Amino acid sequence: MAQESLTIENLFSQASGCKRCPLGETRQCLVFGEGSQWSGLMMVGEAPGEKEDETGKPFIGRAGKVLDSVLTETGFQREDIFITSVVKCRPPKNRFPKKEEVAACLPILQGQIELIKPRIIVCLGNLATRSLLDEQAKITEVRGKWFNKGGIKIMPTFHPAAVFHDRKKLEAINEDFHQVKEVWENIKRELPILKPQ
Repeated sequence: MAQESLTIENLFSQASGCKRCPLGETRQCLVFGEGSQWSGLMMVGEAPGEKEDETGKPFIGRAGKVLDSVLTETGFQREDIFITSVVKCRPPKNRFPKKEEVAACLPILQGQIELIKPRIIVCLGNLATRSLLDEQAKITEVRGKWFNKGGIKIMPTFHPAAVFHDRKKLEAINEDFHQVKEVWENIKRELPILKPQ
């Protein structure tokens, strides 16, 4: 999807008009993503929930509150990260996205990655990990480990919503984000990422 002249703005415009799967007909708002395009750090979740669908903003519901607490705990500013998800429209009743819905949305995510050029991507949960790393990956086996794909460092961790079923996972997520923070700070020291003038 990315072309020489493609920008975040016209990628958003393309996504806004997308009807490649039925979710484009049932959504209230496209949840494209938000945050810094220039920090070199991206976080990718699964799909919007009810609150996200109402507002067009990612991770502002219950899982978003968990994510915010993790970011605060590990010294991140939310505005310094580009936060998005694999699927940009809410599946009905927050069900897990279908394969065809993921396939329809992946070119948008790939376009975002090409434009933002992140140094680090944090995959929040199984769907993001399988979509960006390995279709056979199991989050319980790969979380907390670094992977390198196309020059991008990838860290899979549990989705913040997993904490609602198992509070112990919050500690694991915090551990993973502390690792991300350390690597991100090293990258910033070695290769300062400059905003365009």
